[in-house]
Amino acid sequence: MLNALWNPTTAGDIALPHRLAMAPLSRSRSTVEGVPTELNAEYYAQRASHAFIISEGTQPSADGQGAPMSPGIYTEEHIAGWRKVTDAVHAADGRIVIQLMHSGRICHPDNTPHGRQPVAPSAIRPESLFFTASGPSELPVPRELSIDEVTATVHDFRRAAAAAIEAGADGVEIHGANGYLVHQFLSTNANQRTDRYGGSIENRIRFAVEVATAVADEIGAGRTGIRISPGNPLNLGDITESDTRELYPALLRALAPLNLAYLHISHGADEELLYTLRKLWPSTLVLNRGGTDIPTRAKDVEDGLADVIAVGIPALANPDLVERIRAGAPLNTPKPEGFYGGGASGYTDYPTYTAS
Repeated sequence: MLNALWNPTTAGDIALPHRLAMAPLSRSRSTVEGVPTELNAEYYAQRASHAFIISEGTQPSADGQGAPMSPGIYTEEHIAGWRKVTDAVHAADGRIVIQLMHSGRICHPDNTPHGRQPVAPSAIRPESLFFTASGPSELPVPRELSIDEVTATVHDFRRAAAAAIEAGADGVEIHGANGYLVHQFLSTNANQRTDRYGGSIENRIRFAVEVATAVADEIGAGRTGIRISPGNPLNLGDITESDTRELYPALLRALAPLNLAYLHISHGADEELLYTLRKLWPSTLVLNRGGTDIPTRAKDVEDGLADVIAVGIPALANPDLVERIRAGAPLNTPKPEGFYGGGASGYTDYPTYTAS
């Protein structure tokens, strides 16, 4: 069954040597200004043997930041920092795409250098708590984006995609999942707009389609992926999706003509919907079944449900995950205390199997 993982494939213009990708994982180890460092470069280069790396969520604008010490990709300093990362990954014969993530209402002003009120489709406060330097805090009521600001945000994604390519990335992934801005527009509770971006399914998918269209137009569809998480209970910000079985097929039908490089699904529990989406999607499908073992995920490739599988925590804890799986070697135990923030501990100090 695991043999299915080692067949080469493609994701648009990106040639992949096998089918095991590294999922995006927030690590909060950039500078306060969002500039990636040499430590970030070391971390990603250690994991270059994955089919491709999907980077941690990276804000396309200052207002897109949610967590502290998260990276950006909208200034010359950001581009120079990401160039260190992409050069290190490419030197290790890897491929990396930068995930563009606008946090929207999942943001606390204390986590950002500018300290501004978060923005969102509607001025509706999430009920959940969010981590800040002073501990878990209530999120504030966000400011509703005007029509002109929605248009400007689409352009922010376009410019960020261009900056990612300038920084040497092999492509970008649009984060339309996990309760962040694109997902907020899709939802039935975070989006209470009455204009062309709210109400009907056609209106609620409009922002996601406009972002994908702008990015694909800027850098090429073959370098553009998008991530969704239909009905996934791990979504942040008490996102409600009362119509997933109608919403996501409509979204995929609208996106399919763009011929994007790949669709990345962070899967919840609706197997019937997953099979429906597989049938609707015309190109590479990357599937992340969080919490399941590698043989279970590999069976999705063997069965044709997925073309590539994305793995998160195991990749975090095992820089040589690909080599360990090939050899049937045991895996390192993750250290949750080192997941977010800090230095090398719990980040670049996980041993390889040969070293251990």
